[in-house]
This record gives sequence, C-alpha cells and structure tokens, in this order.
Amino acid sequence: MALLEVTALTGLSVIAGTAVVALLCIGPRQLSRAMTDVDDRLRDIAPYLGAALALLAVKQITQGYRIRLSRALDWNITDELYALEGEFVATLQGLTPEATLEFFTVSYMVGFAFLLVAAPVTYLLSAGSGQRRLKELLVAYMLNYAVGTVCYTLFVSYGPRNYLETVSGLMYSVYPQTQDLTAAVASNTNVFPSLHTSLSVAVLTVAWRSRRTHPRWTPVAAVVAAAVVFSTMYLGIHWLVDVVAGVALGVGSVSAAVRIVSRVEASQSTPTRGGGDPAGQIGGDD
Repeated sequence: MALLEVTALTGLSVIAGTAVVALLCIGPRQLSRAMTDVDDRLRDIAPYLGAALALLAVKQITQGYRIRLSRALDWNITDELYALEGEFVATLQGLTPEATLEFFTVSYMVGFAFLLVAAPVTYLLSAGSGQRRLKELLVAYMLNYAVGTVCYTLFVSYGPRNYLETVSGLMYSVYPQTQDLTAAVASNTNVFPSLHTSLSVAVLTVAWRSRRTHPRWTPVAAVVAAAVVFSTMYLGIHWLVDVVAGVALGVGSVSAAVRIVSRVEASQSTPTRGGGDPAGQIGGDD
C-alpha cells in the first residue's frame, strides 16, 4: 500500500510540475501549435524513444539476474570509496540544517523524476531545435543507463548510510515509505556511479546547450539538478566519489549523444556539398 501511495504521489507531482513548466517555458500559443502536429513529432523521435524504453525494460527485467551476478563476482569497492574521501558525507550531514530534510527528500524523490520527464516533454512541444535536443537527451539517457548497469553489475558498493555509523539514512529513517519505491527500481549496492547525479547533469547539460531557445527552462533545470545532486549525499545515499563520477558520466553522455545523433541524422538526410552538420557541434544551440 505504501508503494502505491508513494508512486501515485510522485507521479502526480511530476505531471503537475511538467505541466507548469510547459506553460512557463513554452507558452500557451506554442503549445497550441505543437498539438496540431504532435503525431509528426512523435514519429520523428519514435526510434529514439523506442530504443530508450526497450533498454529500460531490459534493465528492469534482468535486475534480479544482475544482482545475483554482481554478488557472485563480489567485487566490493566500498572500502576504496571510503579511503578516497573519508568522512565527507558525515561532515556534510552535520553542516546541513535539519530543517532542509523535507526539501531534499522531495528533491531526491520528485525532483529527479521531474527532470527526467519535464525535459523531454519540453523539447517535444518546442519549435525549432527542440526535436534535435530531445533526440540528444534520449540517447544520453540510454548511455547513462547502459554505463550504470555495467558498473552496478561489476561493482558491489554500499552507500555511506550502510557503511558508516556516523552517517544517517535520513530520508529512510524519517520517511520509511520512500524505501518501498526506491527498492522496487534499484538495489542498495547500486551506488557507483550515482545515476541520480549523472542523469540530472545530462538534463542540465542539454538545457545549457538549449539556453538560447529555452531561456526559462535552463535555470529551472539548474536549480532542480543542483538540489538532486546535493540530496544524494546529504541523505547518505551516495559518496562524493559517486557524485564526481556521475557528473563526468552525465557530461560525457551528452557529448557522445551529440555526435551519435549528428551521424544518424546525416545518414538519413541527402548529402549536401561541403558536408557536415552544424547542428552537431557540441558548443551550444542555434
């Protein structure tokens, strides 16, 4: 029952937040125009969306097998993670006011899901380069999950809350019902790297690339992503090393996604004299 309630609350919050962002960042007039050709937009990104959903399905279906394989390999790197940073997370918890617990719990549970949903919806309903940014984002999602799945299978690593007596699992202690949802999608050894961090940073990186065409979305993505990244450590779920690796994965996945989408788009279009695809440049938006 707790799982259903948390899932429903999270889902409703994400839907409401996405709707508000669409109105603020795109505007009613552009939204109205987008709805007239939404079928064409969906057909355009269908291969990317289908591949992303298929990867998520495979990841979820094979979760039990991968956990068993990971434990059989027993490559536990938790000691190494602690040796690299020591009591950083414990110090961070001690310095952060307890009054922020609810905010960072919402950031971790709802803010993360909001970023993953609001970003593609915003680009789908946008004019101009929105479709291009959506494709880059979907490829970045796939790269993040692919790398994360490999790392979670190879490495057994426990977060600070499960390793250090000086670190409290704040969210799970105060809001134990949240653990039902997180346990349904991930194991407590899925620590290195932090996919909450990498995916949030990927969304922010694409948002930065689209800052000229989506000036209102970029600061929203920046604030929510920063809160999500901080929450992973403050709540005792991830080490600083996990977060650093997640930042590198997030930025790297977008860089790779830009190149992949450029090549796919170039192969599908009629070659032009001089070649090249200016939209594939990594620096920014048009």
